[in-house]
Formats: sequence, C-alpha cells, structure tokens
Amino acid sequence: MKKKKNARFALIAVLSLAVLIFFDQFTKHLAAASLKGRPSVVLIPGVLELQYLENRGAAFGSLQGMQTVFWVLTTLFLAAAVLFFIRMPKTKRYIPLASCCTVLVAGAAGNFIDRIVNQYVIDFIYFSVIDFPIFNVADIYITLSFIGILLLIFFYYEDGDFQFLKRKKSDRA
Repeated sequence: MKKKKNARFALIAVLSLAVLIFFDQFTKHLAAASLKGRPSVVLIPGVLELQYLENRGAAFGSLQGMQTVFWVLTTLFLAAAVLFFIRMPKTKRYIPLASCCTVLVAGAAGNFIDRIVNQYVIDFIYFSVIDFPIFNVADIYITLSFIGILLLIFFYYEDGDFQFLKRKKSDRA
C-alpha cells in the first residue's frame, strides 16, 4: 500500500512538472517567435508590456555571463529537491509543501532548459508601472512557490513536521 501511495505521489508530481515546464517553454517559444526583433507589445498602457529579452544572467539580469555557475547551482538544487521530495512523508499534511516544491522545481527546470539550449533565458513580461525587471513564467513559478513555502513554514507547519529531514541513526553508521 505504501509503495502504491508513493508511486501515485511521484506520478502526480512528474505529470505536474511536465505540464508546468511545457507551459513555460511554450510561452518562451511564443515570445521568441512573435516578439524577438520587434517593439514591445503594450497590453495595458503604462502597466503591462510584452518585451523580448535574452537574459544571460541571474534574476533581474544580475551575474551576466556566468552560465557554468548557474548549471552547477541548478543541478545541485534539483538534486536536493528530488532528495527532499523522496524523504517527505506522502500524507495529506504535506500536499501543500509538495505542491509548492513541484512548482519551484518546474520554474528552476524551465530556466535551466533555456540555459542549456540557448545559453540564455528568454524573458518577456514587463510591468512598466513599477519599472520591474523583465521576467518569464518560470520566474513566476519560482517567486510564488518560494513565497508559498515560506508561508507554510511560518504559519502551517511546526518544527516537528520536518523530522523527516534528519538522518536516522541507521543512516549515520
């Protein structure tokens, strides 16, 4: 029964990842096909625009040209996320955390795919009203899921809920 529950939990996570990553990559493909080399498209004047940008750095364009660093850090993050997911109890109490982690991993993977394939991340959403840096769907996944995880940690879970992260005595031997 436990193996079946674990398999179902993993299947839902993998299917969710696939859908989220597909949507992110699809929107980036649309942005490249319809915005690259063209002026920005104003959706809401003075508020929201679609504007193509090839981001070779990190969040908000920082750390330009450091692709190897991003590859290493993203690989380590994705490996840690998989380990975290494997160790997480497969109960209803952890569904919110598993959901947020899945969305976070989808965002990281979506941008990682861009870095591998293009050597840059395609950004295209621009909030001109606050002159916010141009971003993409994967960035939305990362930001919202990170906020969700923080809210869960501070207001939903208790310290004891994270005992699964501690190594068992049999693991230390």
